[in-house]
Amino acid sequence: MSELLQIKEAAKFLKVTGQTLRNWDKQGKLKPHRHPMNNYRLYKKSDLIKLIKRIEK
Repeated sequence: MSELLQIKEAAKFLKVTGQTLRNWDKQGKLKPHRHPMNNYRLYKKSDLIKLIKRIEK
């Protein structure tokens, strides 16, 4: 199973702000998984790596 990152950790990994990730979620650019208990945004590290590779192309 992939490592799941909270929004703050994912933002740091991508070198963007948490608000940027929230905006991308609203725009459908990067959909997070949701924690079943608290509904927090969680991002798979593998999804973030795929996003970086798409941007670099």
